[in-house]
Amino acid sequence: MTFDRRSVLTGGGLLTLAATMPALARAATPEIAIDTAMAAPRWAVLQRHLIAMQGDAARAFHDRYFNANHEIEAFLRWGANDGPDDAIEAVNDWPYLYMIGADTGILDLAQKVQEAHFAQYSRAKTRDVPMGRKGMYVREFAPQMDWQHISEGLTTFNQLGLCTQGDRKLVERARRFADFYTGRDPIARNYDPKLKLVRSMFNGSIGPLMRPATPLDWAGDPFDTAPFEMVHGETSYADTLEHYREYTETVGDNPLNLHSTALGFNAWMLTGEARFRDWMLEYVEAWAARAGANDGIIPSNIGPDGAIGGGAGGNWWGGTYGWGFSPVNPVTGKREDRNRIPRAIMGFMNAYLATGDDRYLQVWRAQNARINEASRKVGGVLSAPTMHGKDGWYGFKPGPYRFNTGEIWYLSGTEADRAAMAPTPWTQFLDGKAPGWAEQALLDDMERVRTQLVRVREDKTTAKTRLADNPIERNPVSVTALLHQTMGAIHVARPPWSPNSPNQGGTLLFARLRHFDADRKRPGLPEDVAVLVEAIDAGSTTLSLVNLNPALPRRLVIRGGGYGEHRIEAVRIGGRRIPVGSRDVALRLGPGAGARITLEMNRHSQQPTLAWPAMG
Repeated sequence: MTFDRRSVLTGGGLLTLAATMPALARAATPEIAIDTAMAAPRWAVLQRHLIAMQGDAARAFHDRYFNANHEIEAFLRWGANDGPDDAIEAVNDWPYLYMIGADTGILDLAQKVQEAHFAQYSRAKTRDVPMGRKGMYVREFAPQMDWQHISEGLTTFNQLGLCTQGDRKLVERARRFADFYTGRDPIARNYDPKLKLVRSMFNGSIGPLMRPATPLDWAGDPFDTAPFEMVHGETSYADTLEHYREYTETVGDNPLNLHSTALGFNAWMLTGEARFRDWMLEYVEAWAARAGANDGIIPSNIGPDGAIGGGAGGNWWGGTYGWGFSPVNPVTGKREDRNRIPRAIMGFMNAYLATGDDRYLQVWRAQNARINEASRKVGGVLSAPTMHGKDGWYGFKPGPYRFNTGEIWYLSGTEADRAAMAPTPWTQFLDGKAPGWAEQALLDDMERVRTQLVRVREDKTTAKTRLADNPIERNPVSVTALLHQTMGAIHVARPPWSPNSPNQGGTLLFARLRHFDADRKRPGLPEDVAVLVEAIDAGSTTLSLVNLNPALPRRLVIRGGGYGEHRIEAVRIGGRRIPVGSRDVALRLGPGAGARITLEMNRHSQQPTLAWPAMG
């Protein structure tokens, strides 16, 4: 399968991808005034309260687990269980909370923690693990690790470009990190530009690991586990080491390496250099071609010579985290299916975000169809496989294979893709079948904030008895419902429609809308303003918005898409239809005013950009 990287046909016509600096955002249209009084909806009051309380809770969480220099207070280790990625995951989604409308203090904390994190783990070194002896970060990046964990450690970093402008250090880092994978970096020779592959599953700032990974590479230096809360269930270092006994097939390309394309997208957005976009699309296209050559299934290992299965005994389903990866869990003594191929859709989603080309999604539709063809009755129930090994398909689960179907529907917007996914509380709400979802989801998150802070206060661990992954589960910030409601966005890190899919970090923002405070000249909803996206379809988005302040007006700009990739053709409000013809539309909400509006949209018709809209 071949894709044209220069111009692609989208639903809105031909979208030309210019090789220039990021397109400057067009000036916002003249403000549309909304002066109709609206009694404060309960969802709106709850929404603003949740935003505020999560900001306060994040500060309390920070002060408990980070020192005055914003470094995590924990026993620093290398490893897949509690390594550098886990330390920075403790502040997951804090930039998103800022983009939703929280106080600037939450962004300030996230930025300071990220900065301290780079320095802290650059100083920390391993004793026994070879790739960490010069630093658990080298050039502020994992020296060699798999992309399940590298990506998780980039969750905050990949969101910062959406929050601020003119950050030269961020731009420099984005360029450096991406070039670890474009083939330009003279040290990190991860990418083979001729074969269009990343040469090893273990890769990073010092290049690829061209030998099988060992349990030590995964588990980190030996340590006494007795003082620590081992969240993965191990009771000894021996258990930790044994956990990775079968994680050795790592030479050659692995679909998880597609997560590196987020670095390419971010570097393109932050620098304007089209070469980053071109590399991202080239790499995704190579994997699409491999799926086409493998009966429609994305193979889970590509040898260093480019042969499918070449690094796993010739088996297309081989490799760590591959289709046939069911290692023994030493805690239970049983084999567990750990196929992580569904995570690889992130690379195709990134390519779709950059181009709007549906063929990137078709690769995954075709794979799902191929897997469903292998369904059979198990215990009288039609079940689909989730794994494949030497004896064929296995790991049968009741019902059709639905991994990633929600992401496919969200991007395409088609009824056929919607029918392929299982309904969720959010999609039921969008269909008008769960009217109480909005309020209940906010109340649930409020209760979560309360219980999380109770856990923080009751936590008796100290810096000497705490691993880096211990604070993660106590993070009080939860943005899934807020993203759904305010931006019509999905939270790819926790896809509600794929309950069996592993969570994944480091993703880009996939949103119908994004908001800017025109008075404070920053991303996020203005003070006192609440928004509820109530319906979305392929060509429109319907939302209610209200200014809860009875004395002061509020001004905002609504952008089409997280990166301005959608064109807002018109706004329908009341009996009026107001033409727009831009990625941005400006609104002025009078004191205590609100309305239900519909945005007519030509989705994926604009070149993505990080440039902010005019907010005069």
